[in-house]
Amino acid sequence: MAYKKDQGRYARLAAFWILAVLLFYGSTSLHTTLSSIFDGKLADAIGGMVVPVFAIKLSPAFLISGAVFVGGVWILYRWLESPKIADLLIETETELRKVTWPTTPEVVNSSIVVVVCVLFLMAYLAGADWLLARVTSHWLFGG
Repeated sequence: MAYKKDQGRYARLAAFWILAVLLFYGSTSLHTTLSSIFDGKLADAIGGMVVPVFAIKLSPAFLISGAVFVGGVWILYRWLESPKIADLLIETETELRKVTWPTTPEVVNSSIVVVVCVLFLMAYLAGADWLLARVTSHWLFGG
């Protein structure tokens, strides 16, 4: 049972950091959008204060996007700690360990088959398109 608990903790930790990075990206995008909206109106409403390490103006855009990020991380942490989600992540990791992954030669052979099929289909559709264009232009437009 201890192994299952550790396994679930690692799965939750990985999911948390992956989603936290996505949340950070969304927050920086929100900051950029809000900065363009607040530009000139409220850009220096906090008195020109600057966050020392990052050299970012303490503006309403920064405060809103920071609050969204911190609130999102908190909600994300609480959501991932719920037993239902934790059990799902544990079961997913367990199932992925049971998967028989293909060897390198199998991957290469399968990739070659896929590329050849795509090229054949591409040639067939291009030829059919060209033929139908010639036939319809000759019959419909007399040219």
